[in-house]
Amino acid sequence: MIFRQLFEPLSSTFTYLLGCEASGQAVLIDPVVNSIDRDLAELQRLGLTLACTLDTHLHADHITGALHLKQRTGCRIAAPAMERLPCADVGIVEGVPLPVGSLALHPLHTPGHTDSHFAYLIGERVFTGDALLIDACGRTDFQNGSAAELYRSVHGKLFTLPDEQLVYPGHDYQGRRVSSIGQEKGRNPRLGQGRTLAEFEQIMARLDLPYPKFIDHALPGNRLCGVCPDDLPAQMQAYCGRMTESPQG
Repeated sequence: MIFRQLFEPLSSTFTYLLGCEASGQAVLIDPVVNSIDRDLAELQRLGLTLACTLDTHLHADHITGALHLKQRTGCRIAAPAMERLPCADVGIVEGVPLPVGSLALHPLHTPGHTDSHFAYLIGERVFTGDALLIDACGRTDFQNGSAAELYRSVHGKLFTLPDEQLVYPGHDYQGRRVSSIGQEKGRNPRLGQGRTLAEFEQIMARLDLPYPKFIDHALPGNRLCGVCPDDLPAQMQAYCGRMTESPQG
């Protein structure tokens, strides 16, 4: 399998490129609209054809690149079926693998950050979106989030994976790129270290996080699979413009 981890610095979002060496087909997990030129250049450099885009959830902090990538490549759009997005070509449900050439991604429904959140398992890697971050987790106070649901998702599904399973999160804000299930079980200050459900609910209730600055623009745009709003304030134009810096790792 061809694998690349790409980083969008404005929202600190990781996009993951997975390619099938046999067929030349590829998938982009959580593409960002202002980094699609980078993604297309990387696909071309690797000699891959984009078969589909795949989002872990309906994002509140950035706009997906799914629609623009479909318009430019003819790829399909895969998204959680629970969202009932009319623009999606493939509805993701747990128990039904998503084939990409000879690859197969196995969806795990992991609600809590949002009610339709999914993680994706393939081989030694699991792509956890915002459900499980490195030494952290996504917030649970909007989009039908639930601390109790997130705790059950992580402990009942992600933490049951082998300790050596590599964790590739949806974001990191401190320059980290990969963790493992064993590491998160042992040291995650919110969900690991033997934390109980009651302790986790208290931690999340006390975060007192500000209202997401981009959510009112991102959610409508993402329900259309990645349409940048016409009324985007000037200070947020970069969220839909071409990034001047978008490194890869």
